[in-house]
Amino acid sequence: MAEPGRIIVVVGPSGAGKDSVINYAAAALRSHPRFAVVRRVITRPSDHDSEIHDAMTPDAFAAKKAAGGFAVSWSAHDLDYGIPAEHRTFVANGGVALCNGSRKALDDFRAAFARLTVVNITARPEILAARLAARGRESADQITARLARSTMAVHGDFDVVTIDNSGTLEAAGERLVALIRDCLSEP
Repeated sequence: MAEPGRIIVVVGPSGAGKDSVINYAAAALRSHPRFAVVRRVITRPSDHDSEIHDAMTPDAFAAKKAAGGFAVSWSAHDLDYGIPAEHRTFVANGGVALCNGSRKALDDFRAAFARLTVVNITARPEILAARLAARGRESADQITARLARSTMAVHGDFDVVTIDNSGTLEAAGERLVALIRDCLSEP
């Protein structure tokens, strides 16, 4: 019998507003006992202005990974990312966990969690470029290169819901909240 819970993995190109949409849903559903937002571990210091995550040195990350401390982990943009292993238990016990993930790690998410929904957050290219520039982490050339290699598609046989975040945060956020409420009402 499949586990009763579900993990919802949010993916999409940089600048699509994944963290903003996740934070919107987290605020709307914070009091639901079967809902949790996964706090990722990243080998990058937390700036507390964008994504809230637990920072870890590369050596500490490697040790935690070797000890089985992550349900899923991957590397991207010279950083390591991990989903703490305790979220497997939460989901197995009927919880709905929401996390910021990666398209390239979706097969690993499917291996770690029996029930998986992928939410693909998209936005028009000019909006992505403006949001990336506003973050101030990359030069204009780096942003152009990032956009040139980015794709909005999710490849593979996954349950995928696409949310366009080119408009208001409330519109995209409410679509995610509705999806989560549907998952929470599943038997």
